[in-house]
Formats: sequence, C-alpha cells, structure tokens
Amino acid sequence: MKKARKIIAILLTIAVIIYVIASIFMLLQQTSDTYVVKQGTISEEDESIGYIIRAEKVVKGENYTNGIYAIASEGQRVAKGEPIFRYYSDSEQQIKDKISGINYKIQELLEQDKNNTSADIKSIEKQIEEELKHINTLNNYQEIIESKKNIDNMITKKINFIGDVTENKEIKSLVKERNSYENQLKNGSEYQKAEISGLVSYRVDGIEETLSPDKFNEITEQYLNNLDLQTGKIISTSNECGKVIDNFKCYIAVSIKSQNAMAAKVGDSVQLRISNNREYDAKIIQINEESGKRMIIFQINKMTEELISHRKVIVDVIWWNDSGLKVPKQALIQENGLYYVIRNKAGIQTKLLVNVKRQTDKFAIITPYTDKELKELGFTSTEIRNYKKITNYDEIIINQ
Repeated sequence: MKKARKIIAILLTIAVIIYVIASIFMLLQQTSDTYVVKQGTISEEDESIGYIIRAEKVVKGENYTNGIYAIASEGQRVAKGEPIFRYYSDSEQQIKDKISGINYKIQELLEQDKNNTSADIKSIEKQIEEELKHINTLNNYQEIIESKKNIDNMITKKINFIGDVTENKEIKSLVKERNSYENQLKNGSEYQKAEISGLVSYRVDGIEETLSPDKFNEITEQYLNNLDLQTGKIISTSNECGKVIDNFKCYIAVSIKSQNAMAAKVGDSVQLRISNNREYDAKIIQINEESGKRMIIFQINKMTEELISHRKVIVDVIWWNDSGLKVPKQALIQENGLYYVIRNKAGIQTKLLVNVKRQTDKFAIITPYTDKELKELGFTSTEIRNYKKITNYDEIIINQ
C-alpha cells in the first residue's frame, strides 16, 4: 500500500514538473510586446507611373526661327486675344544695337549736365541697380528673361521721363530717335495672341495633341509606352513657340491592376501623390479596360507648376485614408465576429471590445463603441454601463 502511494506521489511530481516545463515553453513560444495607442492615419495606396494630360493650345507663327521675346511670363494667366509673345524681327539686333548706342550717349550727356539728375531719375536708377543685382542670382531661364524685360522697361521709362523734363535739345533729339527705333521693333515683329484663356507656358514637348482630353478613348498602356517618355524629366523651354493651358483641369492616366483599381468606379474620389511630394484631390472620370488591368484617368481641378513642367511622373494612388486610434493589426483578437485588444495597465491586463473602422496588412484604426452601437449589437444595459473604452495613450499587448 505504501509502495503504491509512493508511486502515485512520484507520478504526481513528474506531472507537475512536466506542466511547469510546458508552461515555460508556452510562454517562450507566445512572447508578447506592448504598444502605446496614439492618434494616427492609415491608407491604402498603389504606386504606379502616371502620364499628365492637359487641354492646351500651341501657339506658333511664321517667324519661329527668329526666337521669342516673352510678353507673358511662364505660368501667367491670360485672356483670349491677349498677346503672349512676339518673334524677333529680322533686323532686331541691329536696331537694338542702335538703341544701346543712344542709351550710352544720353547717359554721357546726363553726367555732363547735373541739373537733369532729379530725384525721380535717381529713384528709377536705383530700381535698375537692384534688378541687376537680382538677375545675377537667378538660374531659371524664364525668370532671367522676365528680369531682363523689367530692366528694359525701367530704362525706357527713365529715358522717356528725361525726354519730357530736360531742356537739353541734344538729349531730346536722341530720345525722339530712340522712340523711333523702338516703334520699328514693335511694328516689325510678329505678335502671337492667346486663342483661348488660360495659363501661358513655353514648355512645349510636341505631344500636346497626342496627350489631350480628346484622345481619352485611345489611351492604353501600349499607346503611352510608344511615346518613349522619361519618368520625372522636366519639359524643356522652347524658343520657337508657346502654349496656353486650361488652368482649371488637368488629367493623369495610370495603368493599374490592384484589387482597389479593379473595384474602382467612374466618379470615385481619391488622392494622388505625385513624385512623393504634393497630394492632390482627384476624381475618376474614365476607365479603359485592358487585359487583366485598367487604364484609369483621373481629373485634378488644380493646375500647378509641377503639373505643367512634367509629362511622366511617379504617382501614388491613395484610394482611402482614415484617422483615429492607430494600432498594429497583431494587437487585434477576433472572437465571434467582434474585435478586442488587451490593455496592460499597471500589470493588470483587461480585454477591451473595440470597433475596427479600417485596417491594412499592418495597422488598424479603432474607436470605442458608442452606447447606441453596443445596444444594436445586443449588449444589456448592465454590460453597456460596465463597458471599458480604449483611449489615447493606453498600453496594449501585441501577440508575436
């Protein structure tokens, strides 16, 4: 009898040892970490290549080989019929040289006659000096052209003012001769006007008609690939022509085959992030079905310099985003169609019921349930009163 009891005691001891070892093993296998709940945002995105499509009208005249003198600057809004630029005349340089010579003679005469150095002339000269300093800091071609135009206008203003106030007959004669040459420049030049209202641009790549809203039905992945465009390349400035762009709308065509893309519909609103930079509100206006994928055309109701200066860019299509209490998906426990998290407060662990608004592969946005929502789920009044809510900065358990 004693022997039997001894055997039972040994067996119980062995069982306890096995249980302890098994428990330790399970703890080692089911390691957990903690995470502090904070406000955050999650989104569902697809990265792709986008082609920028604009409604634009190229403006080009007969004397395009002579070069352009910009009247409207890059990105400037113009009305229909307003001058955009003019071509240099055949004798432009000779006339300009004559004007420069007259400017030099007038300046010499002014230095000899100090009575003509009025406060107004000094003010204009100071502005010219400041603009000359400014032009030396510029790298952008269009900005340099604009600055040079400002200097020319100020010099003309200064000389015309001198011609009005001076009593020096020689200066008056030179100013009159100068004005005659300037009129020759204006009358001998070919002016180009806007055929539509919009934004002026001198970045012309020659595919304005190929990538236009009129061609939406023809746009396929192969159609775009045949253009052989370089991603991220800035369109060069033309010295032969300009264009006017519809400043209210811009379009981006993206070939995509994700689950979100296949479920998208015309009229859906999304956001587009272009070249990992700015985000634009966009709307789907057309979907062209292809083999296993879709060509989706998005409309953006805002024109920016980035959209004008590029044709092919990296695009992130942000199908949706949600903000709220952001938690790792591994922290969620699903039971009977409901989600829970384990809160760790001063070593005490409590299972909290949470409402999952949205989730991705890694994170979820959660909120506490309202009393009304709990009632709709079938909870009793007592259960609703005792309901413990998840809050910002709560510490929760993440099961590895």
